[in-house]
Amino acid sequence: MHQDDVLAALRTVNDPELHRDLVSLGMVKGVRVDGDRVDVHVELTTPACPLRGTIEADVRRAVEAAGARDVRVEFSARVAPPAQPALPGVKHVLLVGSGKGGVGKSSVAANIAASLAADGARVGLMDADVYGPSIAHMMGASGEKVTATEDRKMRPLERHGVKFISMGNLSPAGQALVWRGPMLHSAVQQFLKDAAWGELDYLIVDLPPGTGDVQLSITQSVNVTGAVIVTTPQDVALIDAARAVDMFRKASVPILGVVENMSYFVAPDTGITYDIFGRGGARKLGGLTVLGEVPLDTEVRQDADGGVPSVLAHPQSAASVALRSVARTLAGRVSVQALDVLPMV
Repeated sequence: MHQDDVLAALRTVNDPELHRDLVSLGMVKGVRVDGDRVDVHVELTTPACPLRGTIEADVRRAVEAAGARDVRVEFSARVAPPAQPALPGVKHVLLVGSGKGGVGKSSVAANIAASLAADGARVGLMDADVYGPSIAHMMGASGEKVTATEDRKMRPLERHGVKFISMGNLSPAGQALVWRGPMLHSAVQQFLKDAAWGELDYLIVDLPPGTGDVQLSITQSVNVTGAVIVTTPQDVALIDAARAVDMFRKASVPILGVVENMSYFVAPDTGITYDIFGRGGARKLGGLTVLGEVPLDTEVRQDADGGVPSVLAHPQSAASVALRSVARTLAGRVSVQALDVLPMV
């Protein structure tokens, strides 16, 4: 075999999400032929690629069909930036929002961030819920304070491979913040632009419930890659989720998908599934992509109280498996959004 034979074979292998072949996408970074052994280096568009196994199997099949007997596939990953990066050093800003409180938005945001970091991405988590910050507690750092760098920027805290900033690390515990809109705007701008986030692939922003000042401040001041809507299945939650969808559309923010949280409950003693809040309601939201259905699980609540996201504390639980799938599917959707800036060969 020759290298040209291998490249010709790889031109028949499409990325399952980008729907173009690996060679034209610039994802083939190296081919080495040694007799009937072939080594292929593929650079994925995210370390959290949900279809890595599919790509590997397709590469092996195509190269073997061209005459190789021993095919070895090596992966690396580079998150492609959008045409206009969100912030210096930050490639993608992803908003996690909901129309109402109590749907588990912060828990979903923290687990998405921890999951992406566990897969090897550089991740930040910004708690934009200034009035009701919970990320500091969920990340196990409720007693710590944010410090300043030498150039007087806020230094994010770091836990579980995730950099994060929360008002819970800036104000005394239990103290109410009685602020009007301009003060909220100032705090959000400081979190975004006066923090030393460093180099990030993804900055996950946990928004407050509703469609108010904080949402407008963020969408009008940075280039947002897209938003994720978190809802529970019942109609009363979907009504408010639809308002959040409408807000993001009016702000020209792409909606990457919907997470149906507390979608069902499996009784641990009997294994019987109960649809406590109904099920499948997220599919009613105007044909949006459903990133996943996450079951109601006491371990998610216990892990949040314990300061360790469930995807790390109990990775084999049904909720954690669903949340890891949500994060990887989301990463894939971001890669599709960035398709226009991928190199062509």
